[in-house]
Amino acid sequence: MIIVTGATGQLGRQIVERLLNRLPADRVGVSVRDPQRARTLADQGVRVRQGSFTDPAGLAHAFEGATQVLIVSVDKMGDECVQQHRTAIEAAVAAGARRILYTSQMGSSAASHFQACRDHAATEEELRACGVPFTALRNGFYATSAAHFLGHAAESGELALPADGPVAWTAHADLAEATAAILADEGRFDGPTPPLTAGQALTFDDIAAITTEITGRPVTRTTSPGEQFRAQLTAQGVPAETADQLLGIFAAAEAGEFATIDPTLAELIGREPITLEGVLRDHLAKR
Repeated sequence: MIIVTGATGQLGRQIVERLLNRLPADRVGVSVRDPQRARTLADQGVRVRQGSFTDPAGLAHAFEGATQVLIVSVDKMGDECVQQHRTAIEAAVAAGARRILYTSQMGSSAASHFQACRDHAATEEELRACGVPFTALRNGFYATSAAHFLGHAAESGELALPADGPVAWTAHADLAEATAAILADEGRFDGPTPPLTAGQALTFDDIAAITTEITGRPVTRTTSPGEQFRAQLTAQGVPAETADQLLGIFAAAEAGEFATIDPTLAELIGREPITLEGVLRDHLAKR
């Protein structure tokens, strides 16, 4: 049985949906913090069990009978993040899984400017040491983050952000489809995958131009000094530590950490990946 964690989240939910197009429901299980939120999956025949990365005993039950476990990375940074991933890895090993998969990031590196990428690198080290074959899915930077940073620029006409660099913004839907393909074809990748990216690496100058084209209203990209951006975030109630972490995204992008594009994602899904323009069109249409 293939076990997917975080199956009620944005990425995990889509992975399970794509996996059910490839495998019978009785071969798929999910580990979720709130089983009530996964009732639609249970109604389709998916095994739903409660599991939390802070509860090893609960994970033992959730991972029971697993052949593969997909660990979807938690939405945290720092030591707490790595500890939770370590708990999940240990539970997968104890359950007898013959392969552990993990949603890493294309910029995974202990030397990254972005804390999350350093956390991914630390988790990959845990996987290397666990004694079980693993696959680290080196996902492209989520395109929804670009939409988040765009904010209200379409209305205000100004996109004020720190200096950046090209980023291979990649759609959740494409990454979910690729992950389902890798899970269904066990052993296709051993260790880290190539970067799983869309076909373009774009800056926020490009994003401003795309937004102008979509809306027909001019959007100007201006560079906001890092400290000014940080102050804006904290004034909005963002904790100082989180503001520093968000600044790390721009520093990493400026250093070229997210600029690589690779054909592997397109090969896995059998088509060209969704463009950032497509993601932004959908995002702006819903506003």
